[in-house]
Amino acid sequence: MLIWIIFAAMTGAAVMAVLWPLGRQAPTLFADTAGATALYRAQLAEIDRDLGRKLIGGVEAEAAKAEAARRLLRETATESMPAGESEPALRRRRAASAIALSCVPLLALLIYGAYGSPTTPDQPLAARMKANPAQDFELALARIESHLAANPTDGKGWSVLAPVYLRQGRFDDAAKAFANAIRYDGATTERQGGQAEAQMLAAGGVVTAAARSSLAEALKLDPANPRARFFMAIAQEQDGQVPAAIAALKALLADAPTDAPWTSTVRARLEELERSSAPADAIASLPEAERMTAIRGMVDGLAARLAEGGGSLADWSRLIRSQAVLGEREAAQKSLSTARERLASDRAAASALDGLRTELGLQEAAR
Repeated sequence: MLIWIIFAAMTGAAVMAVLWPLGRQAPTLFADTAGATALYRAQLAEIDRDLGRKLIGGVEAEAAKAEAARRLLRETATESMPAGESEPALRRRRAASAIALSCVPLLALLIYGAYGSPTTPDQPLAARMKANPAQDFELALARIESHLAANPTDGKGWSVLAPVYLRQGRFDDAAKAFANAIRYDGATTERQGGQAEAQMLAAGGVVTAAARSSLAEALKLDPANPRARFFMAIAQEQDGQVPAAIAALKALLADAPTDAPWTSTVRARLEELERSSAPADAIASLPEAERMTAIRGMVDGLAARLAEGGGSLADWSRLIRSQAVLGEREAAQKSLSTARERLASDRAAASALDGLRTELGLQEAAR
């Protein structure tokens, strides 16, 4: 209750500070009648001196004295009232001030009662944070970021922040955070695998050369790492090695614990690859000459489709890799240049294409 009394007093003081001048009279020109009379006498003396020197005539002197007298009467008449303002007008202004002083706080209370929450009890900070977990998370994230800004060599802090960035979709930031965790606190298979995933997602799903390097390091530390094995299978698929990718995914499922939550994702990818591998199996059964012709036909069909417009980073990467594997270096360079033009607005795609260019030795395409 005390807080409302304080708020009411503050509101009243603020309103009074604004409206107080409206209830006051305007200052007069002279402080008192004596000042106006002294000025009148000085003017009369000046008129008499001018008359004695014959600078003015008798008629002009009388007219000047009359004008001075009228000024004296006008100033003394308005001494207690501002010029042009009557007593009723002053009373009206004072009444308006009183009404405003009463109505403004009352109107504020009515609006707060209608749209505010006057019945909500006070809550300490801990209770408010518990009621809003998102706010709690954002506060914790801000604290970690502030800590790392002041202590950039805290590898454990970076290892905590990196997965958060990854879940938020901040893939470039996640890749940098994983790199800092590795740099300052040592490489682990989980950190290397997380860095590879962030690098791949930042490139639009393409397993870039940098991501492949991170996956290789993760598998060196732990050959059974499921995340690294899965993404390596994706890399084989993107290279056109579909049978090898299928075999890698089957081996991963065979080694997986029965309750592993990621097995559904692996199975879905495996089924998709097995459906798409039927034409590839048919091509593999053909004689060498016919098989190469069929493969070139598939690659040319993909190139023709992409030439018409559109195409994702994964589509262009598959085409460029296939052309490079077939020994069609000039075609691969041309496709790389076209892909860079089509995806110029996507910085992650441009970075992935730069890595692919270096990996396949197509540096001439950047000229």
